[in-house]
Amino acid sequence: MSNTKSDVLSRRSALKLGLGTAVGLTVFGLSARIVMAADGQVLKVAHPAFSQDWSPLRGGGSPYRWNSAWWASPMRFDAEGNIHPYVFASWEPNGDSTVWTFKIDPAAKFSDGSAITAADVKGSWELAAMPATTSQRVAQVLAGVVGYADVTGGSATALSGVATPDDATVVVTLGAPDPIFFMRLANHIAPITKVSQSRGADGNENAGWYMPQNGVIVSGPFKPTSIDLDAGKLVFEPNENFFVAKPKLARIEITSIEDNVTATQLIKSGEFNAHTELVTSTMVQDLGPEFGDGPQIPTSQHFWFNAARAPMDDPKVRQALIMAVDRDGLIKASYPDGPHKKTDQVINSVPGAENSGFEPFPFDPAAAKTALAESTYGGPERLPKLLFVGVSGPAIEAAAQYIAEQWRQNLGITAVDMKPQQDQYAGPDQNAVQIFRDDVGTRVPDAASYLLGSIASTSGNAQGKMGGYKNDAVDAKLAEASTKAAADPARVTLAQEVQKLFRDDWMFIPWYAQTMSRWATAEVKGIDKNLDWQVVAPWDISIG
Repeated sequence: MSNTKSDVLSRRSALKLGLGTAVGLTVFGLSARIVMAADGQVLKVAHPAFSQDWSPLRGGGSPYRWNSAWWASPMRFDAEGNIHPYVFASWEPNGDSTVWTFKIDPAAKFSDGSAITAADVKGSWELAAMPATTSQRVAQVLAGVVGYADVTGGSATALSGVATPDDATVVVTLGAPDPIFFMRLANHIAPITKVSQSRGADGNENAGWYMPQNGVIVSGPFKPTSIDLDAGKLVFEPNENFFVAKPKLARIEITSIEDNVTATQLIKSGEFNAHTELVTSTMVQDLGPEFGDGPQIPTSQHFWFNAARAPMDDPKVRQALIMAVDRDGLIKASYPDGPHKKTDQVINSVPGAENSGFEPFPFDPAAAKTALAESTYGGPERLPKLLFVGVSGPAIEAAAQYIAEQWRQNLGITAVDMKPQQDQYAGPDQNAVQIFRDDVGTRVPDAASYLLGSIASTSGNAQGKMGGYKNDAVDAKLAEASTKAAADPARVTLAQEVQKLFRDDWMFIPWYAQTMSRWATAEVKGIDKNLDWQVVAPWDISIG
């Protein structure tokens, strides 16, 4: 197949045009085929972007959704939030949870048959922390480790707080007690690679090391046999040396289909049987309840107020804007049949989320109008234009438009604008935005961690989306909660108290709690995902 620039552009354009064009592309493998290939079962995935970087070390982006297919993590969470051994067979803290000792499973090996060693674990973590790696979320895993700041700051290439006394033992020293540090490792943000291949002499990532043509050695259940970035096509086949179980699938094929409508039709027609992340308001109606079914994970989507930007600097305005929105109507406008569920609070799907004592914001148009009249602006005519950003995708657009219409009907506000991208409003331009649509959450089933990453003054959400939000009482209680053992009821109680304090600052419009959809047709079994957006046990995926 030709791969000239014009050929690539024509293939990409065809996939964006719609079903009729895409189905006819026999050169791209999109003619009707049965998922039962001659050599076994095939998972055929529609991927929403022409992703050009499939390194497992980025900690985010669409390719991250498939990290568990080809990379192993220290431990793993199942769909119910229970933790299981994986590369690490055991973990043990010292008395104050500042030193953790991990033992590697003697059976753990790479696809070339070599053992996964403590040096591979340490080197993978260091590589993920290197500034040039540009990992989006490595801090969620390693920020507490002694020496982490030196590596991310560029003054060191080794984590001084990680020791490898032998090939099967990893000892981690933290800068402060962290009773749930072991939970932070149970994800694919910093997966375990063969460091002699992935890392260069300067400590940085080797270019293209994860490509099959470079002989990539993987730690997970599948290995890539073909990656064509220009064509947007990846093929994975079983890792014959995988140490947990023999994969049931013969192959995973991932094909870039950027248009949600086209992808939906191709799945309905049987052309594909899975999707990386299909986000539409009508997903359940289009593809059935099983396609969108899945566990609730500790992630939620909300509309955050930038208190540093007028008119959000006036608490009465924030109060008015929140009380003017019927949030039952909001979820019906955006996800009328699910899979996501309306939420009233920040935390969900962690201990303490149920019966938290958080009083939902009321829908009270009369009180909202009164609050706006009592503000320094006195009414809608003196308000500056309200700008939403992060309004990307049909469901998000439907939600933002519903909120704007509620403000028009109940408060007389008509000057509202919406933009899809958040990135262009970073830095100084961020102060031009009053409302950010974004998710918050945690990769550990813990309420204190959820709120530390969402509303504490040190969180990116507070510093950026909420315009430097800071409540000293919130910070103090979260600092205290973080020192409590995972099983200590005070850890949960303090987090619940924090939510109540935050509520009274009127800083957000709650939207929905995240359902971690299967994004697969009913015939696909064993594709349940966890709080890390990863397939729990990809070796167990089967068709039929």
